Amino acid sequence: MKKQFIQILFGLICLPAVSQAQELTLTLERTIEIAADSSLEAFRSKNMFLAGYWQYRTYKADRLPSMTLNLTPAQYYRDITRRYDSESDIDVYRKQQSYYAGGNLEIRQNFDLLGGTFTLDSDLGYIRNFGDNTYSQYTSVPIRIGYSQSLLGYNPFKWERKIEPLKFEKAKKELIYNIEQLSEQATSYFFSLAMAQAEYDLAKENVASTDTLYWTGQERHKIASISRAELLTLKLDAVNARNTLQNAEIALKRAMFSLASYLNFDKNTEIHLRLPSRPRDMEISVEEALALARENNPTFLGLRQQILEAEQQVDRTKKEALFNASVNASIGFNQVANKFSDVYRDPLQQDVVSVSVSIPLIDWGVRRGKHNIAKNNLNVTQISAKQEELSVEEDVIMTVGDFNIQQNLIRSAEEALNLAITAYAETKQRFIIGKADINSLTLSLNRQQEAQRNYISALRNYWQSYYKIRKLTLHDFSTGFSLSSEFNYKNGL
Repeated sequence: MKKQFIQILFGLICLPAVSQAQELTLTLERTIEIAADSSLEAFRSKNMFLAGYWQYRTYKADRLPSMTLNLTPAQYYRDITRRYDSESDIDVYRKQQSYYAGGNLEIRQNFDLLGGTFTLDSDLGYIRNFGDNTYSQYTSVPIRIGYSQSLLGYNPFKWERKIEPLKFEKAKKELIYNIEQLSEQATSYFFSLAMAQAEYDLAKENVASTDTLYWTGQERHKIASISRAELLTLKLDAVNARNTLQNAEIALKRAMFSLASYLNFDKNTEIHLRLPSRPRDMEISVEEALALARENNPTFLGLRQQILEAEQQVDRTKKEALFNASVNASIGFNQVANKFSDVYRDPLQQDVVSVSVSIPLIDWGVRRGKHNIAKNNLNVTQISAKQEELSVEEDVIMTVGDFNIQQNLIRSAEEALNLAITAYAETKQRFIIGKADINSLTLSLNRQQEAQRNYISALRNYWQSYYKIRKLTLHDFSTGFSLSSEFNYKNGL
């Protein structure tokens, strides 16, 4: 299983595909390995995980200091603007022509606990005015430290700390869940082809058998050992057997094409299967499966995420319904000079402190309405989550029960198949020597074919139940190891 994860996570983006028609013999285990490595579903699941992975990486990067360089290399301004002439006590229009260049280097650090932001920055600017009074000036802020904080408002950083790690954990377990779902789907395609191959083999065997019996019936009819009606029945069986063989061949090609397409093989690939042997007895406890499902199933993580996001919306609307106060403060140095050599000399202290308050007076209940909507949505989400949890738990209970029963059914189906094969062989031999009639032979053949189908169906139900339990619990009960604990994704693709 671990090898499958590594192939999924570190494989090439381009899916490997078999470009030339070929003949393959597959076991169930090999079919599942190919599905996890090369199917289109595997490719989709991998990219879904990578989207979650990079979202989490973005969240983690946003918790680290960021550095930004803002530059204005050249800004030329020429316009006629209105100015107040204090000597004449009138407004006049004057030409204005200037050139500006400047830059700012800023480092920002979010403070998750309180939801504020620290800043550390440095500025440098140059301006030159043209016209009758031409002059140049430099301005600088060698260093400035600031902090901005919403005192009573909504803190998004606090909720991100709760939600984003949970979303990434869900993305990891969803990848494992999807891989196990691939195993379940591959098992379905595998046994669909196995059943089609069995039907085709039975049909071929039936054609050969009915031809032999018809020939035998002709010889026995010559000596009046059987009636003409019985001979015609044998001939009808031979004709029907050929028709059944043609239909079985069509069904076989369809099932083979479906499996080849699912595994991303060439559509003309001829696949032969080797059925798995009867599995060893294994009893799975319902209580253990439920506990593992609650711990590992991504559905439960998704429900927790939905509740947290609903609680987040309640908190947001509650804070927005109240008055909001914020504070912005900074301390640093600045200077202005006509020469660049003087712009960093003897800088003056720069202090800025501002407190702002926003008080809603009349909004006709808009904010309160949004808060009530958010609270109702939270209640709905909690109820829906409880229903979904019960649905998953019921699925686990029913699947475990089916799995435990299937082991007994396989033993019974295997025993019935052996008995049916032996009974048909003896009945066929007795018919050839004239000690059994055509009805006994037909009934014995039908029982053998039905026993073959039942055995393949029992195997199919067993393995599908097994891989469904693995999917629901993300646990390998045959080895006792948790599939989620084997997940180890390293940075760098």
